[in-house]
Amino acid sequence: MKLHFKKHWRIWLLVVFVLVSTVAVFAPLGGDGGITGPAEDETNTAGSQYTNLQFGLELSGGTQVRAPFVGMSVSDLEFGPDAESEIEGTLQSELGLGAGDVRADAEAGTVEVFDDSVAGNTTRAEFADALSAAGYEVEESDVRMGVTADTREGVEDVLNDRLRERGLGGGTASQVTAPGQRYMVVEVPGANRSEVIDLIGDRGQVEILALYPGDGGYETQSLLSQSDLAEIGGAQQEQGETFVPIRLNEQAGQRFGDAMRENGFDQQGGTRCSYELERSLEENMDDDPGRCLLTVLDGEVVFAAGVAPNLASSFESGAFDEDPSYRTTTTSFEDARELEINMRTGALRTTLDIDERGTTFFLLPSLAERFKPLSIVTGAAAVLAVSFMVFLRYRRPEIAAPMILTAAAEVYILLGFAAAVNLALDLSHIAGFIAVIGTGVDDLVIIADEIMQQGDVSTSRVFESRFRKAFWVIGAAAATTIIAMSPLAVLSLGELQGFAIITIVGVLIGVLITRPAYGDILRILVLRNE
Repeated sequence: MKLHFKKHWRIWLLVVFVLVSTVAVFAPLGGDGGITGPAEDETNTAGSQYTNLQFGLELSGGTQVRAPFVGMSVSDLEFGPDAESEIEGTLQSELGLGAGDVRADAEAGTVEVFDDSVAGNTTRAEFADALSAAGYEVEESDVRMGVTADTREGVEDVLNDRLRERGLGGGTASQVTAPGQRYMVVEVPGANRSEVIDLIGDRGQVEILALYPGDGGYETQSLLSQSDLAEIGGAQQEQGETFVPIRLNEQAGQRFGDAMRENGFDQQGGTRCSYELERSLEENMDDDPGRCLLTVLDGEVVFAAGVAPNLASSFESGAFDEDPSYRTTTTSFEDARELEINMRTGALRTTLDIDERGTTFFLLPSLAERFKPLSIVTGAAAVLAVSFMVFLRYRRPEIAAPMILTAAAEVYILLGFAAAVNLALDLSHIAGFIAVIGTGVDDLVIIADEIMQQGDVSTSRVFESRFRKAFWVIGAAAATTIIAMSPLAVLSLGELQGFAIITIVGVLIGVLITRPAYGDILRILVLRNE
């Protein structure tokens, strides 16, 4: 019997989705690791060699770090945008903190303090006293341990950007909720603990300082931060020199050029710099280091250099103000790459308390590899068990075989979805696949029973009536499943979230694609003469 498109469009829709899933799983569109491919220079460390599927920590090995956010906050304060800098300055002075350790947000009415010292030195009482010194009546009980949702989301975004820039395939950073505490969970398949800690342990604050002789000795001036950078090039190496090319925004370029001219960096022939990285800033300032541009990462000087003659000439002529581009040099290509990543992704607003309250978990890749065939065996066992029961019930291959093939197509489409969105599969997702197999076949049995067990089906009208009745039952069951699983999918509850997402997507694929297609297949088999 021919499959007319208009009459059997549900079957053709199933075929289209199977073909699209095949492309998503196997076609090398954009490279390995998903239909969209990896980021530039990314290596697929957690993917399949033959497919675009990505595997999570439990199926590829790697490291998981779970740690709370360092910080304290006070909310429900009333102040305007013009008071933000005043509040931040007062708290920095009262608590002895740096510029990046205090944040006041007038729109949200919150003030936060986040610094490593918060975990051990600064107390809630001291924070409250500092806010009182700023003119706000705050009690110790008003101070909450933890940071605001905006800060947590910012940290999550930066960490995910770092994972992409570093080329760690399948790595994710997400928030999870525990009683009274919010945690950040970072999972990086194929990476060891030291790699992950190096990636997420530092805030990544990059600053450019000018060091120059003044009237009372050597002085420093902060020139640039990440917010001043308009374009950041890739780390490069030329003629033994490693560097990161950057371009400043218009306002920062003018400000930078003025500072260079004011502090003597526009000398003909460039400037001399003898800064020694092994020594502290204070020790270098005592030994006449010359005029230097210092690259500072998280408070540590990682590179120091004088100004080249051609750059000094551009300062003097004002050409730099028109085209504010220059190179930030480093001592090695690894340092240049690290500097590039931190410049691109931005700094973390706060750190994670990994040492005191954090936990780390490492799974050997060789051990994780054993779970993959076991997962395949488990899925195959589920399919065989279901197939046996279906054949045992109907004893009619023409009814049972399409049922099993339709259920298999549903799982295949679900795999295509996972490949298309770069979902890193782990054991919780495998459990979701098995649940989808069970619920899918269960719905198909409902359809077959409703149509076949109610007497002979002689006309399309009778078939449609029975199919519609069965589909209402299936739709109600699907809605119940989706409603029950939605809280698990939305809330940050770790592995339960992955199970819920796969189950919900599988139910939607079944209701919208595979169940209607099986109904059309059953119509063809039952009404052969129509």
